[in-house]
Amino acid sequence: MRYAHEKSIESEYSIKRDLAAAYRLLAHFKMDDLTYTHLSARAPGSNVFFIYPFGSLFEEVTASSLMKVDCNGNIVEGQEEQYNQTGYVIHSAIYKKRKDIHAIFHLHTTAGVAVSTMKCGLMPISQFSFHFYNRLSYHNYNSLALDHDQHGNNLQEDLGNHKAMILNNHGTLTCGASIQEAFFYAYYLEQACKVQCAALQSGQQLMMPSAPVCEQAASDMCDFEPNLGQRDWKALVRMLDKKDPSYKN
Repeated sequence: MRYAHEKSIESEYSIKRDLAAAYRLLAHFKMDDLTYTHLSARAPGSNVFFIYPFGSLFEEVTASSLMKVDCNGNIVEGQEEQYNQTGYVIHSAIYKKRKDIHAIFHLHTTAGVAVSTMKCGLMPISQFSFHFYNRLSYHNYNSLALDHDQHGNNLQEDLGNHKAMILNNHGTLTCGASIQEAFFYAYYLEQACKVQCAALQSGQQLMMPSAPVCEQAASDMCDFEPNLGQRDWKALVRMLDKKDPSYKN
């Protein structure tokens, strides 16, 4: 019994360590937004998730500073400067519905917000964007997500079976079976949005591959790496460990 308990503690720590690393890496790539936006990861075998304390910068997050919150928005462990109502509505609604999802990233990057204002949505004009071809949801803006019944249910219904979504006039949301997968989608959705903004700004007529080619590219990319995001993640963590390993504390 003691061995199982120790394994559970070790498993929770590894998830918190990786989630703290994700916060630090997004700060490194300047994909954070002061003390807003949030990343979470499900605790092993539960509807409880880890999330940073509202009021912290991404670059400040450590494994030990992460809070544990249940899917009713109750803080189980930790404390924060201000109760993060929108964060808990967004994350808990998805975790309740999608048992296959173990990490959720919500961001407000300039490129992501810019594309979220475009009626065309994300266009299939770059290899980055093909990751999301016919695999991207959209959610209409309805002020701050403060209500579980209205905002939370609508959000998870709009996400459907996908792992990436554009929140219109707001930002982006990516999910994964692991923190590494959620990070992979967050990073490449950002690259796709950056390319689209730059291409549209050029004023040139844009080329789009045919629908069959786009679908083939999307399928090939999913099959190219069995554990999506793992290879890049290992390299990024090596970089982070050299730069500042304090996220593990």
